[in-house]
Amino acid sequence: MRSGEVGNRGSPSPLRATFQHLPGVGEKIETHLWEAGIHDWSDLAKREEFPGMSAGHLAQIRDELQFSEEALRTGNAAYFAGTVPSREHWRMYPDFRERTAFLDIETTSFSPSYGVVTCVTVHGGGTTRTLVQGEDLEELGSVLRPFALLVTFNGSQFDVPFLAAHFPELQFPPVHVDLRWVFQRQGLRGGLKSIERQLQLGDRAGVEGIDGLEAIHLWYQHCRGVKGALERLVAYNRADTVNLEVLMEHAVTEMLRRW
Repeated sequence: MRSGEVGNRGSPSPLRATFQHLPGVGEKIETHLWEAGIHDWSDLAKREEFPGMSAGHLAQIRDELQFSEEALRTGNAAYFAGTVPSREHWRMYPDFRERTAFLDIETTSFSPSYGVVTCVTVHGGGTTRTLVQGEDLEELGSVLRPFALLVTFNGSQFDVPFLAAHFPELQFPPVHVDLRWVFQRQGLRGGLKSIERQLQLGDRAGVEGIDGLEAIHLWYQHCRGVKGALERLVAYNRADTVNLEVLMEHAVTEMLRRW
């Protein structure tokens, strides 16, 4: 289906092809719009009538589309975070690619009640930075501040609530895409490393065999002064995070192919 072009890669803009952020439009009506050849906000803005919609409803939608166009033009991701259904937040990635932060954390426990955050890697905007407990982890808020979109794997269940429990003042990017659920929609299940193996994507050179449990051991080894333990932990955390970008690109491409 046709959609707009965005970004320096000429990527399609699936955000412009969704209408579920408009008043009174859900999945069913959106499907009717697509079937009628309306695949972009500009297509709908030109319509004076549409079967099943009153003139007043269409006028309301056209007004709302002006706000949508302005929000996209100015890069106001928060506007779409509050209007586009969360399961469709993947659609924002091509438009906000350069302001996307890929994030992964390591901890000493699976529960924020008992564990601490040992390190956090943020990858995006042309840089990759790992923040470490006891060194510079308190700078996480300023590192995340420039970003509009957050991408994690299972972050809605683990990374984000864990960080929120330990850093209650932390402000996250307004849009969050959890790749675990995007891949489930594509029939792929399992953890991050399992998905990487299934898709044959990602680079784990130098950190093969390390998992979440080993990451905990590496932290405690570091605390005991074991040479190289922190470096291995950081390398593992960075691999988890950097690989998210490759997976996100694949996930969005696959969603566009199916859509």
